[in-house]
Amino acid sequence: MARTQDIASIIRQQIEQFGTTLTMVDVGTVVEVGDGIARIHGLSGAKYNELLQFPQGVIGIALNLEEESVGAVILGDYSVVKEGDEVRCTGRIAEVPVGDGLIGRVIDPLGQPLDGKGPIRYEKTRPVERVAPNVVRRKSVDTPVHTGIKAIDSMIPVGRGQRELIIGDRSTGKTAIALDTIISQRRGDLICIYVAIGQKSSKVAQSVAILENYGAMEHTIVVSATASDPAALQYLAPYAGCAIGEEFMEQGRDGLIIYDDLSKHAWAYRQLSLLLRRPPGREAYPGDIFYLHSRLLERAAKMAPEYGGGSLTALPLIETQAADISAYIPTNVISITDGQIYLEADLFNAGVRPALNVGLSVSRVGGAAQTAAMKQVAGKLRLDLAQYRELAAFSQFGAAELDKATRAQLERGQRITEVLKQPQYVPMPLEKEVTILYAVINGYLDDIPVERVRAFEDGFHRFMETSHPEIGERIAEEKAISVDTEEALKKAILEFKESVPY
Repeated sequence: MARTQDIASIIRQQIEQFGTTLTMVDVGTVVEVGDGIARIHGLSGAKYNELLQFPQGVIGIALNLEEESVGAVILGDYSVVKEGDEVRCTGRIAEVPVGDGLIGRVIDPLGQPLDGKGPIRYEKTRPVERVAPNVVRRKSVDTPVHTGIKAIDSMIPVGRGQRELIIGDRSTGKTAIALDTIISQRRGDLICIYVAIGQKSSKVAQSVAILENYGAMEHTIVVSATASDPAALQYLAPYAGCAIGEEFMEQGRDGLIIYDDLSKHAWAYRQLSLLLRRPPGREAYPGDIFYLHSRLLERAAKMAPEYGGGSLTALPLIETQAADISAYIPTNVISITDGQIYLEADLFNAGVRPALNVGLSVSRVGGAAQTAAMKQVAGKLRLDLAQYRELAAFSQFGAAELDKATRAQLERGQRITEVLKQPQYVPMPLEKEVTILYAVINGYLDDIPVERVRAFEDGFHRFMETSHPEIGERIAEEKAISVDTEEALKKAILEFKESVPY
């Protein structure tokens, strides 16, 4: 009788379970945990960069795939994870929300909001890692990114789809150039992504407040992994920002991404690699440290028209120690990028801001990414400035013996240097840059005392706005200086000089 009941219950159970599908979940066990790293036995089906589910809602990322075990980095609070815990594969590669819903928001590398403005609205996600577009899908860089900084737009132009490194010691104005470039895109069509890696929370908050004050958050997304966040989040941050930018690029739009800064990113990756027991190389960095940054920066591109024609411009920042640009990480990133803007502490302390070293700064895209108007006025500028720096060093030995031509060149160089100085957070429109550079290069400021050049420039811009706005409008519209415009500009400069004796 009992046997009949057993058979009946088994049949009943089989009938109840009929039609249900079996799901297989890859499960492993934590065998070792510490310093944000977990070694897991099992998980034979785990993929590289796959998200892993630990108990109590903690998430990890699989980074070391070994024969018997998986080395994972824990993204949350690793103190709650203990030996013997069960870990499951989620089947999802590390991904981030993308789309217009992120514009104006501050998020972490996993897409969680940090600005207290409610949940992020998004319709799709993208994996943080992706293979860069190949050569066939790319087009050569030909459209400028207007930074609003006279020295950069005239001598080291940045193009859409370019990778231009901003390099210099601590406190030489690297972040200021990046923020100025973002502010300069107001009422433009460039979507900006600012990735803060390993910075103090207060500094990130300060940068966001500056962008809000100048109305720049309306076209900006901030991805933040601060110094207090786990190294894994700092490692993921630039890839997450890049995935967000790629979405805009693939829609045929233009994006600008700033990585502030990749030195701290390399430190975070070194920390992870050493904890995962990967063999150390030069300066204790792992062997794939070059690949870490090359696979990130190669994703910046200008797409060919048949592939949407969008672009993603990258401005990575690197902090040097004691102006050593030949150190390991700086040379790596210099060799990956299409040029560098080198900021010098000595120039910064001497009051030349932005503290651009013209000799060591270069744009490998060059004039291809400049408007015709800027090319017309800035052609001689770099050479004039380089000759001035050389003469200035030489003339210290005996100023009295200089001939008239040399003295005139020194005087001109001093005035060019004054004109290229620019306060923080006041990027300049193209027409203003062109008119003042035209004036100084063609000798209209040669009779103005050096200490009065800044006042002359401010007065000149006000005069042009009130008395001759049509000249600026024509330059902005045509992006070139025609013969008629040049004649009108010459007359306007002389008229201003007569009206205001300096």
